[in-house]
Amino acid sequence: QVQLVESGGASVQAGGSLRLSCAASEASGIMLRSNCLAWFRQASGKEREGVARIYNVPATTYYADSVKGRFTISQDNAKNTVYLQMNDLKPEDTAMYYCALRTYGCGDFHESWFRYWGQGTQVTVSS
Repeated sequence: QVQLVESGGASVQAGGSLRLSCAASEASGIMLRSNCLAWFRQASGKEREGVARIYNVPATTYYADSVKGRFTISQDNAKNTVYLQMNDLKPEDTAMYYCALRTYGCGDFHESWFRYWGQGTQVTVSS
């Protein structure tokens, strides 16, 4: 069973930065670099939305328009961890952030294709 563990969520002021991490548990035996990893977020009372995704073969990243230029998704293969660097945070970025993995393709944020999900980490941005 693949287990993804997010960390790094916190409360920050607008304009601040955070880096979220998503690590696969060692017992999972899965290499994140061989799969499609994405960050989703869900604000209170809203539907979950895809924020960023990364795939290494070929090297590809994709960002939602709402975070383009502010967020960066990256991967540390040695640590089997995916990161989401979030800069210039805005109150509208407040949400629970989830990482998710799909083992086939990486062309969209369709949630049904993402088989494994983390438990989420809360990001709160105050004005």
